[in-house]
Parts: sequence; C-alpha cells; structure tokens
Amino acid sequence: QVQLVESGGGLVQAGGSLRLSCAASGRTLSSYAMGWFRQAPGKEREFVAAITWNGGSTYHADSVKGRFAISRDNARNTLYLQMNTLKPEDTAVYYCAVHRSGGTTDRAAYGYWGQGTQVTVSS
Repeated sequence: QVQLVESGGGLVQAGGSLRLSCAASGRTLSSYAMGWFRQAPGKEREFVAAITWNGGSTYHADSVKGRFAISRDNARNTLYLQMNTLKPEDTAVYYCAVHRSGGTTDRAAYGYWGQGTQVTVSS
C-alpha cells in the first residue's frame, strides 16, 4: 500500500511562490510516472503537471506553463511542484498521485492519491 502526503501549501500574495512536496511511503515510486492535480471549490479536479519515472520528461497544463515546474527526487521518494508568479485563480487544493495507465492528463489514469494541501493566493 502506498501513502502519499502533500505539504508546503499555504496563503501567499499574488506574484509569490510556493514549493509543494509529496512524500511517498510504503513503496518506492521510482518506476512510476507521477502527477499533480488541483481542485478549486465547485470545480472538477484538473491536471496540473506530470513527470516520467526518471524525470526525463515533464508535462504542464497550459494554465501553469512557464510558472510551475514539476520535479522529483527518487532517492528521497519525493515529488515536488515549484509554483512561481502565483495568481488568485491558482487557489485550490493540490493533490499528488501515481500514474497507473492511460492518458497523462486523465484523472482516471492515476491511483494512490494524497490527502491534498491547500494553496490560497490573495489578490
């Protein structure tokens, strides 16, 4: 069984930065692609970014491209999301997840979700 624990969320002013972490336990995740999703109140959970098992390739949603960067440290079994130039519309609960099979941006392709960390961006 895999446990994922997100951290690093908080309240930040527009234009600020945060770095989210997702620590995994119970199984090494070095052979799995992983991703970040977010869910704002009243909205569907949406894809933010994904990374291949070795970090060789990354994918970012158009809404965060150029501002967010996904990375991983397999030695630490940890996934990261560096978020810069934050906007109020980035306010959401951010989740990390392990990719199982299917499309990279497809929520249904992911399993083993964390509990989420709240990010609030004030204007």
